[in-house]
Amino acid sequence: MQTTYIETQTVSFQDFKNQILADYKLGRISREMSYMARREVLTGKAKFGIVGDGKELPQLAMAKVFRNGDFRSGYYRDQTFALAVGALSVESFFAQLYADTSVEREPASAGRQMNGHFATRSLNEDGTWKDLTQIKNISSDISPTAGQMPRLLGLAQASKVYKSVKFHGSDKFSNNGNEVAFGTIGDASSAEGHFWETLNAACALQVPMILSIWDDGYGISVPTHDQRAKEDMAEMLSGFQRKEGKTEGCEIIQVKAWDYPALLDAYARAEHFARTESVPVVIHVTDVTQPQGHSTSGSHERYKSEERLKWEADFDGLEKFKEWILNYSIEIEGKEEILATVEELENIEKEAKKIAKDGQKKAWENYRNSIEVLKNEVLPLVENLKSQNSEVEAELQKFGSLISYAKKDIFSLMRKVLLLTRTHQSSERQWLASKYQQLLAQEKDNYSSHLYSESEWKSTNVKEVKPIYSENSEMVDGRVVVRNNFDKIFEKYPETLVFGEDAGNIGDVNQGLEGLQEKYGKVRVADTGIREATILGQGIGMAMRGLRPIAEIQYLDYILYCLQGISDDLATLHYRTKGGQKAPVIIRTRGHRLEGIWHSGSPMAGIINLVKGVNVLVPRNLTKAAGFYNTMLQSDEPAIIVETLNGYRLKEKQPDNLGEFTVQVGIIEVTKEGKDVTLVTYGSTWRLVMEAAEELEKLGISAEVIDIQSLIPFDISYEIAESVKKTNRLVIIDEDVEGGTSAFILQQIVEKQKAFRYLDSAPLTIAANDHRPAYASDGDYFSKPSVDDMVEKIYAVFHEANPSQFPKI
Repeated sequence: MQTTYIETQTVSFQDFKNQILADYKLGRISREMSYMARREVLTGKAKFGIVGDGKELPQLAMAKVFRNGDFRSGYYRDQTFALAVGALSVESFFAQLYADTSVEREPASAGRQMNGHFATRSLNEDGTWKDLTQIKNISSDISPTAGQMPRLLGLAQASKVYKSVKFHGSDKFSNNGNEVAFGTIGDASSAEGHFWETLNAACALQVPMILSIWDDGYGISVPTHDQRAKEDMAEMLSGFQRKEGKTEGCEIIQVKAWDYPALLDAYARAEHFARTESVPVVIHVTDVTQPQGHSTSGSHERYKSEERLKWEADFDGLEKFKEWILNYSIEIEGKEEILATVEELENIEKEAKKIAKDGQKKAWENYRNSIEVLKNEVLPLVENLKSQNSEVEAELQKFGSLISYAKKDIFSLMRKVLLLTRTHQSSERQWLASKYQQLLAQEKDNYSSHLYSESEWKSTNVKEVKPIYSENSEMVDGRVVVRNNFDKIFEKYPETLVFGEDAGNIGDVNQGLEGLQEKYGKVRVADTGIREATILGQGIGMAMRGLRPIAEIQYLDYILYCLQGISDDLATLHYRTKGGQKAPVIIRTRGHRLEGIWHSGSPMAGIINLVKGVNVLVPRNLTKAAGFYNTMLQSDEPAIIVETLNGYRLKEKQPDNLGEFTVQVGIIEVTKEGKDVTLVTYGSTWRLVMEAAEELEKLGISAEVIDIQSLIPFDISYEIAESVKKTNRLVIIDEDVEGGTSAFILQQIVEKQKAFRYLDSAPLTIAANDHRPAYASDGDYFSKPSVDDMVEKIYAVFHEANPSQFPKI
């Protein structure tokens, strides 16, 4: 087991002195980076700047107790910490400020995130995991305030899980659960619900977590007294303080941001509690200053009084640190020893400025050189076309008059010239067109790659394994199929665990996990409180550390509580790190076709438009759902799997190859062949569509029924267009609101698959009313498409086409 900082601090005076001066130097380098970043924005070389000046000392102290294998989930101002743990260089800081798209120069996001958003790379280029126990890990930052908190819970919980869960390769993710998860947040963001939900859950679960609150007294311009119940955050949190002998609550430590020795002591004690006792710790860091204000978007002089600004200057952490260094002396063997003279510190400050300036200069040169290379490839090819159109020369002159140019200006020039010369199919024009396509492919990789996995484990690579049935296959309730499949999953994948409201003791509200907690234990099959945002966060954090969590959200309607985290964190993780991090969490939920405003289960349009980057799978029964679980556990992508809420008691034949059969992601299934019209649907509505199709047969209309199965990705083989090519008519039937998921499906089929070429009638969508269903079956009948609605509306399509054969009803 790794020792803690508090246990290893026997050093010589010279070593102590070297540590202090190294901290001062790094703090000064970070401060100079902050100053220069603001100047780079204000002079137009960068778009926006948000920096960490004023927070240097607490971050230096935090870095001292941050070990290999630990994780940080933090606030976008932790540049000093990132520098101190080797996750950031001066050059990579400025490369991010300039949005350099090179992974080598800007490894956190390859220019996809604004500055101050830090990350380490957990994955090799082929998508395999690095040995995370040998790295100081930073989970990729996000901008939404407090959005980093739910993930922090999962990162911390993984350590607790690894104390008892072992599997082949688990030693790459944890050293017997000895890791600590560090979180950081601004005090204003502690007003967000995610903060309180995470702290509550961490205290309930007793996970090794250290949460630092940087309290600078403001949330942009809003002072503390307008943000929370009490100005003293530690006092407000006092109810969470654990009592002696109790295994609940957390430790709370308050310390001033300018008090270097007290900060070292605070973080040493925090690490001891978290690492040795698995206790969450909150460190409330007060008296934090912001020398340059909130960001480059404005000036803090607008809302801070002269007295406050003077206080901030007097209590600037680096100035107080300098004062402490100069006043420090100790007698050793009769000789007075000091840490540094004024001249020595001034030399350190000069050196820090030079290091920051050199790093900034190098980053700018690298960034501009990449654009110069692009320009030098393109301009000669454009010059060759001047003779083919007089306006080409004008476009070149416009480009040449630009004071500063970016990639977009070069691409715009190419596109305008190709448009101007469209009637000249010369070899010179072809050279430019080919270069444009080549460069466009590079920029597509720079800006649009890695939304989904590009490894061999991407979800669409998992092949279908059909269910096997025999004369001994039983007809059972649907919930038995999914339960017995989970049993096989837990047996096959020791890294898999499931958790959610009522998931453990009673085996979920629909008995899909019945008896599994008793068989596999409370760590792997666990109950949680009613806290959807942090249930998701548990899943994200644990998936980032090599586990395969299944996070259960009891009903699809309540996924809205964690939709922000799915959208802003989970769905963007692989993209915003350009393949540097992944979190293959499976979100298990249930919905569709039930009655009542909050259990009707169809907010699909909101989901699919907000979670691009996550697979959205909508099986029509529990056997299909089980197959999707088996598929996604072979993939390295996240997914939402929506089980049919009204299917748990319906009978299904149980496959003999539980845990093995799979359903292909992005592949539709034709469940009824037909020749007159293609009916497209998914989930529980499929049963009603099948019933409507049988009714239509009696009316002389042969309907082909297609179960989408997977909304994201959608019909990757374009099979629906082939069906429309045969039937020449298209109807989309959905229980979402008008213009909801049905609009997405229509766009995919008619526009993307170009099925409009085969239509003899206008495409029809049959959707629910815009309100949610009232309670009881009558509410469902009158609110969502019924079999009667489907039959009548589809029949009307044929009446319009052939009134004599299909007279009006």
